[in-house]
Amino acid sequence: MVVESTDELLAVAVPYLEDGLRAGDLTVLSCDPETTGLLRAELRAGDALVSDPRVSLRGARPPDAFGVTRSLVEQAQRSRTGRMRLFGQPLVGSAPRDWRETARYEAVANIAVGDLPMDALCCYDASAVPAEVLESVRRTHPQVLRGGVVTPNLEFRRPDRFLRELPLPRESMEAGPPVYAVDGAPTLADLRHQLAAVLAGQVPDREQRQDMHLAVSEIAANAFRHGRPPVSARVWASADWVVCTITDSGRGLVDPLAGFRPAHGDDLSRGGMGLWLARKLWDHVDLLTGPQGFTVRLSTPLR
Repeated sequence: MVVESTDELLAVAVPYLEDGLRAGDLTVLSCDPETTGLLRAELRAGDALVSDPRVSLRGARPPDAFGVTRSLVEQAQRSRTGRMRLFGQPLVGSAPRDWRETARYEAVANIAVGDLPMDALCCYDASAVPAEVLESVRRTHPQVLRGGVVTPNLEFRRPDRFLRELPLPRESMEAGPPVYAVDGAPTLADLRHQLAAVLAGQVPDREQRQDMHLAVSEIAANAFRHGRPPVSARVWASADWVVCTITDSGRGLVDPLAGFRPAHGDDLSRGGMGLWLARKLWDHVDLLTGPQGFTVRLSTPLR
């Protein structure tokens, strides 16, 4: 649903949540602190009303948000109905790259958690959310709530189609010279070593540097193992941002869930974690196809 004011939000959210509490659903809030406080004051449900901001991307990247959602649904299995009812305000962010991540998350959710025993109502405030975001919202939700009535959303796009059509413009930094560039890296070990050296000189925080290198190494491994040579890499860096691209001449991936969960499910011993780790450890992950082949673009702010 899209609202215009706090009063409108409360008028819809309160009865929606009350219905869940009354039925015995595990009833969950995933909102900003102010809205969470308002709804708790209205409902006076105490511990019966669970709050977890990570589901709406607050303090969690998409793969972890999906993991939290699944854990909550498992908890809901012990409730009276065995279902979860969620009221969420997805975190939009302040830049187009953030909007893309939220849009991707909302689209993929239809597949990643759409088969779980849960009801979810996503709320967007038209007075605070850019028009571009509201446009994507209309294409990523199969139902819309207007005037208290749920109806099919005729603007809904299948997640695979939506993701194919999602614009992925170059990062502005890509217009300038990279701090590192290699075409036709000779071996995976050589590329990993060089990327480690580059990140060591650009990322001050040791823990973040290790996380970023782990993810980049896995993406490079995918390019060597599953792509086609040559494998190329670029890194751009500023005082507060890093962009890295890994390109091979293959055709890339078509799975819309790529990276939002491990390729082989919960059995991590089977591998298939490259894109999953990248989405967990970098803020933005774009999959691009073009004349030069398949590119994974990673970007993230520095701590």
